[in-house]
Amino acid sequence: MTVSTMIPDVPAANIIGIAVSLVIAVGLPIALCIIVWRKTRARISSFFIGAATFVLFAMILEQILHTVVLTAAGTALTGNIWLYALYGGLAAGVFEETGRYLAMKLCMRKNLNKQNAIMYGVGHGGIEAMLLVGMACISNLVIAVMINSGQVPALLEMSGVDGSTYVLAVSQMTAVSTTPAWQFYMAGLERIAAIIFHISASYLVYLAVKEKKLFYYLLAILLHLLLDAMVLILAKALPILVVEAITLVFSCTFGGAVWKMYHSGSRNETAA
Repeated sequence: MTVSTMIPDVPAANIIGIAVSLVIAVGLPIALCIIVWRKTRARISSFFIGAATFVLFAMILEQILHTVVLTAAGTALTGNIWLYALYGGLAAGVFEETGRYLAMKLCMRKNLNKQNAIMYGVGHGGIEAMLLVGMACISNLVIAVMINSGQVPALLEMSGVDGSTYVLAVSQMTAVSTTPAWQFYMAGLERIAAIIFHISASYLVYLAVKEKKLFYYLLAILLHLLLDAMVLILAKALPILVVEAITLVFSCTFGGAVWKMYHSGSRNETAA
C-alpha cells in the first residue's frame, strides 16, 4: 500500500475549519490592536511589550521550569490529573501574571494607563494565539494542500524519513484528513476565550501596579490557575465542545466584570 492510498484526501470542510481558526488566531489580535489604537490612542509599543513578555515568561522561563520539574517528578506528577492540573495552572499563573506585573512596572511605567494595559493584553494574548494556534493552522493547511495535490510521497522520499519517523509523519498527516471538521473550529474558539482572559487579567495587573494593591495581582494568578486547571480536569471527563463552551463562559464573565471596572473610571485617563 502506497502513502497516497494510506492517507485520504482532506475534506473541504476540514480545510475551511483550519482556515477559520487561522484567521481568528492571526487576524483577531491584529484587528483588536488596530481597534484599541483607534478608539483609545493606546501606544502600539504596549502591544509589542505584551507579546515579548509572553514569549520570555511563558515560552522560555516557564518551559525551563517544566523541564526541571517534570524530569524530577515524572509520572508522580503527570499521572495524577489533580496534581498536574494544579501545578500547570499555578505555573502558568505565576509566570504570566508576574511577567505582566514586571512589564507594566518596569517597561511601561512612563505610559501606564488603562488604555495601554488593554493594548498590552491584546499583545500578550495575541502572540500566544499566533504562535500556538496560528503556526499549527499554517502547518495543517500546508499538509492539506500536499495531501490533496498528491505531493506527500515525493516529499517523504526527498526527506529520507523512515522507520518510526515515517510512521509518525503518516499518522500526523492522516489526522488532518480524518479529524472531524468541527474540531478544527475549536482552536479558534479557544483563542477567543484566551484573548478575552488575557486582556482582562492585564487590566487586573494594571490595577495592582497603578493602585499599589497586590490583591489584584494575586487575584489574576488565582483566576489563571482556576482556568487552566479547570480545562485540564474537565477535558478528561467532558467532550471538547462542552469544555470550550465552559471556558468561553468563564472568560466572558471575567471580561464583563473587567469591562465594568474599566468604564467606571475616567474615559480619558492619562499615564502617570
